[in-house]
Amino acid sequence: MKGTKKIIALLLAAATAFSAAACSGGGQTASGGAASGGASQEGNSDPVPIKWLTTGDAAAEPIESGDRIITEINSRLGINLEVQIVPEGNVEKVNVAMASGDYPDVVTGAYGTSATQGWIDNGMVVELNQFFDANPDMKAWIENDYPWSGTDGKYYGVPFIVQYNSANNLIIMRQDWLDNVGLSYPKTLDEMRAVLEAFTNEDPDGNGQNDTVGYTAEKPSNTGGTGFDWVFFAYGREYSDYALDENGNVIPWFEYDGFVPAMTYIKDLWDSGLVDKELMLNDATKKEEKFYQGRVGAIPAVLYRHVSRQENSLHELFPDASMVYDLPPTGEDGSFGLNKQGKNGMFTCITAACQNQAKAAEFINFMVSDEGNELLRLGLEGIHYTKDGDTITYNEEERAKDAFSPDGWAHALAWGSFYWPLESGYMPDTEPNKERALETVEMATEAQVPNLVKQKTPLEIENGSSLEDIFIQYFSDMLQGKIEIEAGAKELSEKWRSQGGEEMLKEVQAAYEAQGAAE
Repeated sequence: MKGTKKIIALLLAAATAFSAAACSGGGQTASGGAASGGASQEGNSDPVPIKWLTTGDAAAEPIESGDRIITEINSRLGINLEVQIVPEGNVEKVNVAMASGDYPDVVTGAYGTSATQGWIDNGMVVELNQFFDANPDMKAWIENDYPWSGTDGKYYGVPFIVQYNSANNLIIMRQDWLDNVGLSYPKTLDEMRAVLEAFTNEDPDGNGQNDTVGYTAEKPSNTGGTGFDWVFFAYGREYSDYALDENGNVIPWFEYDGFVPAMTYIKDLWDSGLVDKELMLNDATKKEEKFYQGRVGAIPAVLYRHVSRQENSLHELFPDASMVYDLPPTGEDGSFGLNKQGKNGMFTCITAACQNQAKAAEFINFMVSDEGNELLRLGLEGIHYTKDGDTITYNEEERAKDAFSPDGWAHALAWGSFYWPLESGYMPDTEPNKERALETVEMATEAQVPNLVKQKTPLEIENGSSLEDIFIQYFSDMLQGKIEIEAGAKELSEKWRSQGGEEMLKEVQAAYEAQGAAE
């Protein structure tokens, strides 16, 4: 691909410097030492060296030399694993290292990008199908969860798509404000408008001042959506990425019939002063601060592990305040939604330069197996934890020596490349509000809207972001009255299609038809 080769050429210019830095400690490198057992598939009793380059998870604990979990993996698999985590979880530095030609054995990069597609197109990584029979967990991971991720039935990496089958965003509200204005959490768009109006105009905090507003969100962006996606879904938006016309042709999602009515509803909220006028300046932190400070009554918010954080932050200024969440409001036909199904994530491959590709495949298989998952979550029984029936008792002192996060959370290798807590449904019994946190995931996932086409096409990878920028600009202009909605929608469609969207749609149409044939 033209775009892929350009990116690889640019990365090569910086590659040598990074490669040298990585080898001299510029990234985090960890090894458990020599394996204490196991044998390679070729019959050699010496441990097989496996170098794994990954971003890991920037929030995970650092892995130190002599880590006992890595030593245990070495022992079970007959390998000598060297984990090289690039600084600050920077996936671009993985791309640079790969472009240098100084390949690891196993590499984890970003899924659905020009760089990882380039690894495949340029023969830098190998087909995994040849290892499926000997590695059933890897085979099942790909074929059960990501069967669409290959090319003509050939798979070149193990994907991990973020928020593919789960979600953790809901609209949270001040329950005490709802009580003060005599309303309940809104079930419909009409009820939502009534709540936001009361939060704005009826002094919900009882301080006698006109200093509150109904709703705020993050500013619209090509990664975070509009802040009002729940409105579009309530007006019948069926998919997260595209829509279908009456003839079954793929069209931009904003060309669906409900777009103009949804925009009209959103603009009414804006013009009526029920939405924070500073919304266009908000990032995630500013949005949450306005909720904690009692300036707004409703925001879309990340929950799951953050339920306690959200409530505790609110209580710092308002000890008697209470928070509530539920499914987003429905439209007239019962449609609702809030969260988009993910298309982005991580991609773990075996490089063509790997000297023992079968052993590298065995390592990946272990990482996605139940056995590997249990080791990375719990550690070694009698050292990192003890078990009495179903009751797990964690030895936090020993776990801290081996890159486990505190309070029962998993080892550093568990997150980032193949798992994150949300996607794997993991929460230790030690987590406060565990049941409530898991309830938010169940609700948020019910409010998740699927993609029409599961995998990004090459042109979507190359041009999708710039096309989304066009939509965001028109959305913002329509919201703020710089252009009338119906005229804006028509002009948006014309410009989007003329700036590369038409060509991209043809490619997406082919992918959609191929996906249907495969299913």
